[in-house]
Amino acid sequence: MFRFYKRENHAMRLDKFLAEQTGLTRSQANKALRQSAVQINGKIEKNGATKVSAEDEIYFDGERLTWFEAGHYIMLNKPQGYVCSNDDGDYPTIYQFFDYPLAGKLHSAGRLDVDTTGLVLLTDDGQWSHRITSPKHHCEKTYLVTLADPVENHYQQACAEGILLRGEKHPTKPAKLEIIDDYNVNLTLSEGRYHQVKRMFAALGNKVIGLHRWKIGDVVLDEQLEEGEYRPLSAEELNALK
Repeated sequence: MFRFYKRENHAMRLDKFLAEQTGLTRSQANKALRQSAVQINGKIEKNGATKVSAEDEIYFDGERLTWFEAGHYIMLNKPQGYVCSNDDGDYPTIYQFFDYPLAGKLHSAGRLDVDTTGLVLLTDDGQWSHRITSPKHHCEKTYLVTLADPVENHYQQACAEGILLRGEKHPTKPAKLEIIDDYNVNLTLSEGRYHQVKRMFAALGNKVIGLHRWKIGDVVLDEQLEEGEYRPLSAEELNALK
């Protein structure tokens, strides 16, 4: 059963709540109110300025609406071929995996490229996502990198010292590289420049042919999640990200 971690309950204008939960515009929501389409705790309510909260039973056209408050923290196993933006004309978006209205509330705390797979954290808590993505908080991300050509001995030292990327004035921050075999490494970064992993190995004379993020901070992608599946973060995982 899904368990979402919520901040304290807040009251909200009824017309705003209807718009968020049904997809109506605010004007459409107020029109529905005037047409007696909404009941609160068994009584018809026509005033859009009425304050409602999670304790209220709110029905729209006879169907009870579910209250979603800020405070959702979710891990997703992103498949290849999906983008982390809300709208893209060329590729499907990860928000297709979530039902409405939750899909409209979430944003990703750091994005993955369309051809990169693995761990994406999503939330509706802007302050929390800022802590995950802000460079000053140094939240590390670990990637499994598959290379076109064999790993060379100097890669570890180069990553540890920082690599000057094409078009950049300053080298990358020190990164940790763990060699798994001739073609696969784990790379841990504390920053997130544009296409950084691919550009780092391009600067080393190699090419990334597979990229999978499996860890953010101390949170590891759940091995039981199939591609496209998601679950809420546990209390332990949330604490680890603090």
